[in-house]
Amino acid sequence: MRLRRHWVLAFGCLTCSLASTAIAAPADEVAIRNIQTAQEVAWNVHDAHAYAALFTDDADVVNVFGWHWKGRAELEKKLGQAFSYVFAASRLHIDDVTIRILSSDLALAHTTWSMTGARSLDGTAGNMPQKGIQTQVLQRMGGRWRILSFQNTRLMPEQSFPTGGSPEQVKAAQPHRCLLANRQGNCLIQH
Repeated sequence: MRLRRHWVLAFGCLTCSLASTAIAAPADEVAIRNIQTAQEVAWNVHDAHAYAALFTDDADVVNVFGWHWKGRAELEKKLGQAFSYVFAASRLHIDDVTIRILSSDLALAHTTWSMTGARSLDGTAGNMPQKGIQTQVLQRMGGRWRILSFQNTRLMPEQSFPTGGSPEQVKAAQPHRCLLANRQGNCLIQH
């Protein structure tokens, strides 16, 4: 009887927990979508301070070039530098946002975007990513959602991987390991 009472209590707590998460999710999704809108607005007025304010103090940011910035202060400084030339005439458009609420204070968002007007690092407009996808982990702190972790990646249409060519081409493309080398470093037996 006592064991049964514990199961009923545990099931009841789980049900209440799931119900409160489900009830909170629509408001949370609206708040997270508002962050994405604010991201677009801050970018398009080239306001590094407003953009960085969407992030936690200790945020991890990997930009579209693969550069890892640690913290809101570094993000604001580096993005401010980028807005002075590379992104000075850029326009960001948030195309789509998908959200997955992970817990009462954590969420995952995938945000696809498109951009016009950006210069490449060498000053031309030729090789800048025009479309991308951000993976964001958001954290609720003090009742407010902020971006805790941010990974920005160039978006390319998905295509099939090559399946290889002739058996000789496939074998030639495979890495070779040297199993035995002489004192001069010449490989005597390869695998």
